Amino acid sequence: MVKINGRDLDLAGKTIAEYLQTTDYDSKRIAVERNGELVPKAQYAETVLADGDSVEVVSFVGGG
Repeated sequence: MVKINGRDLDLAGKTIAEYLQTTDYDSKRIAVERNGELVPKAQYAETVLADGDSVEVVSFVGGG
């Protein structure tokens, strides 16, 4: 199981890019942190999630 934004999901073996394709996140307006470290966007397709990983996906919101 992989914990994403506090939810346990069965995503071990999937890449971050594969996970994001199943969501409504705007990939241009997010940052992904895996086990406390920021994952560069260029590495989403090659970063494979493993059992026990903790992932935070943060969306940037503009406003004024």
